[in-house]
Amino acid sequence: MFYDPKKIEVLLDEETLSKRIHELGAQITADYAENPDIILIAVLKGSYVFLADLARAIDLPLSIDFLGLSSYGSSTKSSGVVRMTQDLSKPIKDRDIVIVEDIVDTGLTMKYLLDNLQTRQPRSIKVASLLHKPARAQVEVPIDYVGFVIPDRFVIGYGLDFDQRLRNLPFIGVSVDGGPPYP
Repeated sequence: MFYDPKKIEVLLDEETLSKRIHELGAQITADYAENPDIILIAVLKGSYVFLADLARAIDLPLSIDFLGLSSYGSSTKSSGVVRMTQDLSKPIKDRDIVIVEDIVDTGLTMKYLLDNLQTRQPRSIKVASLLHKPARAQVEVPIDYVGFVIPDRFVIGYGLDFDQRLRNLPFIGVSVDGGPPYP
């Protein structure tokens, strides 16, 4: 096994994740039913699993684009310095966009992204975040679609990593001892 199950506590299991993501998809479908041409913008790398499941839960025509941001490096805490590592492939002017993020904790990365995308003149911007960790918030940012509010613990799995590993866990967990949860 590629991880040590004794070193990981499951915070959100597969069934819980699936149920909530389908609820979020239904909410987005209802919110955009009158104007059903949205762009989901995934923030790489952590949100790719959430994006795939959320896109399938939305019953509307949609487009998908990706951008890359980094504020963690190989640390378990945000540095506070946001760096764009990959930009969008198409313009978003006069389009409705939904930013798909794995987690909002300090809010610094999301604030940077919202400010950046607003200069590109989209018709609207909404944020869908699988996880929200309000205990670490340094700035307030709007989150229109929140999957789960979680405690201030470093989470892994379902796209979230521990030093670029464990993104492929089918659940969201936390390291029991704070160290690497793999052999």
